[in-house]
Amino acid sequence: MTMDNMQIRTIVGIIGNVISFFLFISPAPTFWRIFKNKSVEDFKPDPYLACIINCCLWIFYGLPFNHPKSTLVVTINGIGLFLEVIYIIFFIKYGTKKNLKWIARWLLAEAVVFGTIATIDLTVFHTHTARSSFVGAFCVVFGIIMYASPLTVMLNVIRTKSVEFMPFTLSLAAFLNGVCWTTYALLKFDINILIANGLGAVLGCAQLVLYAWFWRSTPKKGKAPPAEVQLQNT
Repeated sequence: MTMDNMQIRTIVGIIGNVISFFLFISPAPTFWRIFKNKSVEDFKPDPYLACIINCCLWIFYGLPFNHPKSTLVVTINGIGLFLEVIYIIFFIKYGTKKNLKWIARWLLAEAVVFGTIATIDLTVFHTHTARSSFVGAFCVVFGIIMYASPLTVMLNVIRTKSVEFMPFTLSLAAFLNGVCWTTYALLKFDINILIANGLGAVLGCAQLVLYAWFWRSTPKKGKAPPAEVQLQNT
């Protein structure tokens, strides 16, 4: 791999970090509403709980003893983890006891899963290749789950022939995020980042196609209620 390719990869990774940050911060309007109303209403903590384990795995994947020279993967997922924890704190503070029990169970389960993966990785595997392959497999699974989350929104667009609950800027950011990190993975071939984000680019493109197809049939009168959208990066 030439120095030129390394520099290009770094630039692409930085751009990917910026776009991924936008995706992580996208639920902010939802939590501003929760703060103002002092209630989580019918919003669910599930996407944010899933994102926490996803970020933890990608951070662990990018550490030097697993996959050297993956600092940009660690930094953006570290920021993502910080934001997701803040979102969950909102659910704990303004949610019901049922919310609290559900969150506690999920966080415990995620801690056990992550602890098990980390323990096996550090005790059974002893090379970068073996470790990155093992942890990467779990990263891909959780990454696909997170990227597949907008499918329900896409189905709703087709059913209602309206894109009012699928903001264009978020769909565009999802597509660009997938493209950036796919390019990043191809410049120094990384199958794990490639699979998760290649799928993200495809789904982001599908959202843009749906938006172009149905935006004319979307009702222009009235103001749609805030839509809760949660997307994930590498």
